Amino acid sequence: MIGRARAVVLTGLAGHVIDVEAHVAQGLPSFTLVGLPDASLSEARDRARAAVASSRLAWPARRVTVSLSPASLPKTGAGTDLAIAVAVLAADGQISASASAHAVHLGELGLDGRVRAVRGVLPAVAAAAKAGASRVVVPASCVEEASLVGGIEVRGVRSLAQLLAGYGNDEARELAGLAEAAREAPDGATVREVATVDLADVRGQHEARAALEVAAAGGHHLLMTGPPGTGKTMLAMRLPGLLPDLSAEDAVEVTSVHSLAGSFDPSQGLMTRPPFEAPHHSATAAAIVGGGAALARPGAVSRAHAGVLFLDEAPEFPMRVLQTLRQPLEDGEITLHRAMGATRYPARFQLVMAANPCPCGKYFGQQPDCHCTPHVRRTYLHRLSGPLLDRVDLQVEVRPVRRVDDDEAESTATVAARVAAARERARARLAVHGWGANAQVHGRWLREHTPPEACGSLWRALDRGVISVRGADRALRVAWTLADLDAVAAPDEAHVARALALRSREGA
Repeated sequence: MIGRARAVVLTGLAGHVIDVEAHVAQGLPSFTLVGLPDASLSEARDRARAAVASSRLAWPARRVTVSLSPASLPKTGAGTDLAIAVAVLAADGQISASASAHAVHLGELGLDGRVRAVRGVLPAVAAAAKAGASRVVVPASCVEEASLVGGIEVRGVRSLAQLLAGYGNDEARELAGLAEAAREAPDGATVREVATVDLADVRGQHEARAALEVAAAGGHHLLMTGPPGTGKTMLAMRLPGLLPDLSAEDAVEVTSVHSLAGSFDPSQGLMTRPPFEAPHHSATAAAIVGGGAALARPGAVSRAHAGVLFLDEAPEFPMRVLQTLRQPLEDGEITLHRAMGATRYPARFQLVMAANPCPCGKYFGQQPDCHCTPHVRRTYLHRLSGPLLDRVDLQVEVRPVRRVDDDEAESTATVAARVAAARERARARLAVHGWGANAQVHGRWLREHTPPEACGSLWRALDRGVISVRGADRALRVAWTLADLDAVAAPDEAHVARALALRSREGA
């Protein structure tokens, strides 16, 4: 007899609905799992057998073969445990085969029969709904997250016995009424909370604040250099507050990434605000871009998708780690190759880097406290390679504050309103081309639509070798953002000149 159930496996954010078929035949007791399972999935046999025994049911003492179809698709993780147990018991006649065949089952089994939470429930349920499934069974602790997907019935179960009782097994029904499994909270780091900080807290840094506003208005990458204590980190933490809410499409994508990473709180609903990620400079390349032995998990660049990735003390990051940022900065996604295949994650983020002027951080102008040699200072900042810096639109110097003004600084809400107006002007101009912000505009469009009389200083800088062609295009992107902030139709010579200054680490 053959029992069937359905499950979902994830390759990156792409979910694939698979058929789980179990065949129970005469012969010596054995269990064979086929269909390219990884090591954790191969161990489902022992978890399922123990969970069935804890549910006061008998594991078939015969030859059991379980097939995961399509067989050519690599399958990872323990999220198929529930489907495997259901398929085996349906093949053995202990539950209704027709009742279990069409539902999609997600969940890891504990040895005591509990159904544990798994990562990536949101993209998995979305894939099931897209494939036409009408019902999905998830761990009870994941119901809130699964319910964010419309058009599909969601049933939460705390134990295997509870599910089997619903499929017509009387013994399991008795056990399900005796106890309730405890809810499980998803493991993993939570997203850093930055909503309570306000730009009004930053005093005296008028040029740096202006550069931050330009970065928010155009989606531009930003590098801030300056001595410690000048407010670089404070400024970076306030950038997400200046950005508009995520679009509906981005909200689902960002939430799916954090669901897979284990950093999503389903009680708050879909993530509607841009995320903020600030990895420590000791982070490895795998932690930044993603990693894993079989199919890679999302890293910081993907968790920062549609938000901000902040690298404090950027020169302290290993050069190998910094170089891994070049692909996502250009493509807006990261592709990770592993033995079982390639995994793609979205990675369209705003990069913000902060750097001291030297290893001791005390060098500024003629500061006598700095004892770093010129060679040491050059070597320190040269850890930020030319190709990486060429992709950073705004490069400003944050100077020490000599005197704090008594006048109240503009709040996040005030600046965010200007940013929203500038972004709306850009969106109206660029939506027909599929671009959402000036930082995404292609160089050809910029050169064709920027008034020629505005570009004199730009072409002279290019002729002198001060900037590259890529740098010239990025300066034009900034010039268009400055024009949007000034509510004019196109940039003029002053906008282009200021855009060039904003790439020179000398402020606006």
